[in-house]
Amino acid sequence: MSHLDISVVICVYTEDRWEDILAAVGSVGRQSRPAAETLLVVDHNPALLERLGKEYKNDRQEVRVLANAGPRGLSAGRNTGIAAARGEIVAFLDDDAVAERDWLRYFAEGYADPRVMAVGGRTLPAWASGRRPDWFPEEFDWVVGCTYKGLPPGRVRVRNVLGGNASFRKSAFDAAGGFATGIGRDGDKRPLGCEETELCIRLTRALPDAVLLIDDRSVIHHKVPAVRERFGYFRTRAYAEGLSKALVARSVGAGKGLESERRYTTRILPAGVARGLRDAALGRPGGAGRAGAIVAGVAAAAGGYVLGSVRARRGGGAFSVPVPVLIPARASVPGPRPASGRPPVRGETR
Repeated sequence: MSHLDISVVICVYTEDRWEDILAAVGSVGRQSRPAAETLLVVDHNPALLERLGKEYKNDRQEVRVLANAGPRGLSAGRNTGIAAARGEIVAFLDDDAVAERDWLRYFAEGYADPRVMAVGGRTLPAWASGRRPDWFPEEFDWVVGCTYKGLPPGRVRVRNVLGGNASFRKSAFDAAGGFATGIGRDGDKRPLGCEETELCIRLTRALPDAVLLIDDRSVIHHKVPAVRERFGYFRTRAYAEGLSKALVARSVGAGKGLESERRYTTRILPAGVARGLRDAALGRPGGAGRAGAIVAGVAAAAGGYVLGSVRARRGGGAFSVPVPVLIPARASVPGPRPASGRPPVRGETR
């Protein structure tokens, strides 16, 4: 097993998730393979920054609270955590998720191979209603930030890891830069994504021999609030994914940007529709709804992709790829700090 130190980054933005944040930090503190530190990066919320600073001021878990040093949004928050991290490995955990006890242990095992630059895990949904809605297809669990049906089991090589449950060698960011701003989520705005996909493709271009893995033994449980169990959110999130995929494909090329999606749409989704129709014919609950949801989800994502492609061709698809700059330990807060660091490198679509 690798003996490299692991820094865990949790990006937070709202006091509405206070109990979730405490639970996420607590799950890191209970790891069988201890983290060197936990970094809580607060996204432009002074009240939450101050409250968390007080909460963990004298904490023995090595919890540091930082202000997002970049623009509002998840990507810049992650880049702030990367820059401040002391560990050779940087792991990311969503603020509304809890990690199982061996989460970091299985991540660490993957880095025994020096070619491995990233290791992701398996994310399971924790439904607010206590159970999966009958109509919600497992093939679309990515809509709620979870591992979806169709990903191969075990420890396997992949094109990209999923950002809410992932880890990277810190040297990967030296080679490829940080998470691109302008792709992923920005507070409560439209639920965009794909920032980790773009980063991973950029990483393997910078380091052609790099290996990226998913180990499904590295498990976290991701909270799914009631609003995300509704079809309206399902459709909106699928549409937003199409917008994001268009931006990624425009930047890195459709060959790399969509290679995994082709198998998903030509094999995994048709099989899901067939299962749903079979279940409906057998009188099982939700079968027709699941089949219909898959078709609707594909249509929404395709619509978003077409519109996103048009916008990108018209010059609306530029984004920034920052180079993380070391943030000294004294930048830890209980109080807010001014933004600092090298200006981002501009990444233009081609």
